[in-house]
Amino acid sequence: MKIFVPGRICLLGEHSDWAGGYRRINAQIEKGFALISGTNQGIYAEVEPHPDSLVLTSTTPDGETHGPYTIPMEPAALIAEAERGGFWSYIAGVAYEVLTHYHVRGLIINNYKTDLPVKKGLSSSAAICVLTARAFNRIYDLKMTVRGEMEMAYRGEILTPSRCGRLDQGCAFGTRPVLMTFDGDRLDTTELRVKHDLHFVIVDLQAHKDTMEILARLNRCYPFADNEMERGVQELLGPINKRIVHQAVEALQEADAERLGALMVEAQAFFDRYATPACPEELTAPVLHRVLNYEPLKPHIWGGKGVGSQGDGTAQFLARSAADQQAVIEIIERDLQMPCLKLTLSAGAKVRKAVIPAAGFGTRLFPATKATKKELFPIIDRDGIAKPAILLIVEEALNAGLDEVIIVVQQHDLPAFQSFFNVQVTIENYNKLPRHFQEYSRRLLDMGQRVKFAIQTMQEGLGHAVYSARDLVGSEPFLLMLGDHIYRSDGERSCAQQLIDAYNQHSISVVGVRRTPENLLANFGTVTGFWLDSDHLLNITEFAEKPTVEYARENLHTPGLPDGEYLTLFGQYIIKPQVFDYLEEHIQNNVRERGEFQLTSALDRLRREDGFLGLVMDGKRYDIGLPDHYLETLQTFRQG
Repeated sequence: MKIFVPGRICLLGEHSDWAGGYRRINAQIEKGFALISGTNQGIYAEVEPHPDSLVLTSTTPDGETHGPYTIPMEPAALIAEAERGGFWSYIAGVAYEVLTHYHVRGLIINNYKTDLPVKKGLSSSAAICVLTARAFNRIYDLKMTVRGEMEMAYRGEILTPSRCGRLDQGCAFGTRPVLMTFDGDRLDTTELRVKHDLHFVIVDLQAHKDTMEILARLNRCYPFADNEMERGVQELLGPINKRIVHQAVEALQEADAERLGALMVEAQAFFDRYATPACPEELTAPVLHRVLNYEPLKPHIWGGKGVGSQGDGTAQFLARSAADQQAVIEIIERDLQMPCLKLTLSAGAKVRKAVIPAAGFGTRLFPATKATKKELFPIIDRDGIAKPAILLIVEEALNAGLDEVIIVVQQHDLPAFQSFFNVQVTIENYNKLPRHFQEYSRRLLDMGQRVKFAIQTMQEGLGHAVYSARDLVGSEPFLLMLGDHIYRSDGERSCAQQLIDAYNQHSISVVGVRRTPENLLANFGTVTGFWLDSDHLLNITEFAEKPTVEYARENLHTPGLPDGEYLTLFGQYIIKPQVFDYLEEHIQNNVRERGEFQLTSALDRLRREDGFLGLVMDGKRYDIGLPDHYLETLQTFRQG
């Protein structure tokens, strides 16, 4: 298994993690707030299980390889290595914490690439700690959330001489921007999403700063201020920081780069005014300010400031565009001989395509399915129009703002679907239609321009059907809607739109779920996990395909649900494209479940490696795959 963990840059709010921690002692201190993001650079590793030890190899940024280095997975050996300090100590400290809380064996970790500068305020030590926690979590399926990995990494690193702050392990969230709130021992995190790409440049100032001295001097201002200088530091890291960070969050989410750049400049000015007097030897920072004020950069940037503990360590600029980002790098590296890194906060891949499997035979509706596909069975919609079931699904996808719908069919069924979506009725029949049906006929052809078809050569299960759409989907997230289900929202947003909104907010694969009694579990995929948002949004920790009641009672109960009730799959998903790689492995290696290539096991692997959310849907689904269910759908869908 390969794992990448980025570095972490504090865009705004440095020092607020430990400052907010003093609320344990002085409740009058303001909470700490920081806006962070992962970098585009980081630490790469291949990991696999080992029966009884940590076997570690590392390649440094300059290409030098160290190891293998072996540490027994025994508490005394791990804590001794952690306390010794150095690169291996971070891995050992986290392994000690994992071993304390979970039944695990060892790991082989090959850190084969590191392109993140070390000791430059980018949390390289935290990145290796998070990588270690994530490796244990994924290899042994410990079902830790991202927050859980972050906490395990933090607890492991504080066993080493590093003595990091809680801000550092924010790299666990990847390259997504995150608002962190520090209130004594409590940490809250809110993942953010930008509307448009924002282009930063990180500059290694090639100078020196004493971080420990900076922290020691600033900590003297807490928990109670005894003079004007100390009150200024508390004002800086408290109310001033709160205002600037929250205004920056608004600017970031609105992709208002000019406003965000101005806030960076403002934050630096306040830092210079209030923090520098506490440690002038380190925070006067002549190199930092020479770079921030370098005149040739001004046409290309919206603003800039220091990074981390500040001082002459690292600077950051917000460029006006991707071209300006490159110009800033060229100017600094040419004129100032300082190395730079790019950091682009990306709006992320948009969900543009839907996949609808419609290649099944419809055995349970035979002989009607001998005459026509079950996906073409008629349903009376709310508008009184008789529509094939597949049309209702396509309309929902397109009305949710998607650009393209891919229907997976068998080769011999393709003409029937193409005729429906791409061929106009004869002119004689067209002229017989009422005017509103003529208009609908033209609209149907317009929709058909956005419908594509993928061929499933053999009926080998849902996983195989989804894999058949790989070439048309490409490397982007997609909405999956089952072809023998139709969906009806209970509110203004369609079911598809609810899922798209959740994905846009969190950038994690998400599946719709619904509450289901245990006597029906044999018919559905089932999930469990931990609530992130009051019985509405779930961090999934397990997928199970049509489990037995006994297994569900033992493993799948979700906190907050009554006994005998579980969360089952609703039939709509937004899935990241990595799932195609997992499905390909199953198909190439003939890994089948109940004789077919299933989707659920691939989703569970995607959960382990990237995370998966479950959204309790505000709506109903109607199954047309069984005679009784189809009859019920006909009776209730129009009024539903």
